[in-house]
Amino acid sequence: MSDSNLSPLTARDGTNLVVIDWPLNKGPVRGVVLIVHGLGEHAWRYDHVAERLNSWGFAVRAYDQYGHGESMGPRGALPTPDRLLSDLAEVVDESRDRMNEGTPLIVLGHSMGGLVAGRFVSLATRPIQALIMSSPALDPGLNILQKVMLAILPRLAPDARVGNGLDPAFISHDPAVVAAYKADPLVHDRISARLAVFIAENGPATIASAPSWTVPTLLLYAGADKLVNPAGSRAFAQAAPKDVVTSHCFEKLYHEIFNEKAADRAHVFEELKRWLDARF
Repeated sequence: MSDSNLSPLTARDGTNLVVIDWPLNKGPVRGVVLIVHGLGEHAWRYDHVAERLNSWGFAVRAYDQYGHGESMGPRGALPTPDRLLSDLAEVVDESRDRMNEGTPLIVLGHSMGGLVAGRFVSLATRPIQALIMSSPALDPGLNILQKVMLAILPRLAPDARVGNGLDPAFISHDPAVVAAYKADPLVHDRISARLAVFIAENGPATIASAPSWTVPTLLLYAGADKLVNPAGSRAFAQAAPKDVVTSHCFEKLYHEIFNEKAADRAHVFEELKRWLDARF
């Protein structure tokens, strides 16, 4: 595990969110990368990503979203429809307070975190210098039964939590990654009706805003993704201005592109470094 420190951030409603910092111990800081994790997981799973970013000259922060990891809230719950967006705004504000003036802030979101970050940017909630989306949940790929449940359950029991239906076998081709995910006590498989609605509604809304996108963005996604539909990323990339959004599809990879087998994830990190080097 790379050098890191953990601290709580108290949201406006008194809820504690756990924030992890991987500071840069030497050399000038090229920027701060804020990582937003995906559904059911937590920030510590990005330790190796933070270590790589540190080696390139970037300080890194990440936080456990509400109802995830070591942050407060029932697992997979969402007390209000905009809770994940307002939490990101608070973490961005707190990060800015810690940063030197003029230091770029880059948000990197994976899966549901990619959706949260993308929607955050589309709504111009806070200014950031760049966005990176990794296999974002812009199209959750709902089947007919799930669509029926989304039409009924949120009205009857918005806080009801059920299994999220994600098969861990398809997060990565690396058996060790899958085994670690299954054994991780901070990983859960819960999702509330309200959270499911947030994902189902904000993915299409983010795609719809793509033509007017202005924040420099790198979109990296898995072509063999079985947990979110890669068609959502393709639609976003096709609609967005090509001089603003750079996209790359890794055709044979599964959902967690930063956690694939060593040779495959090396290509992902190469694309990420190339893009960061061109801008920072």
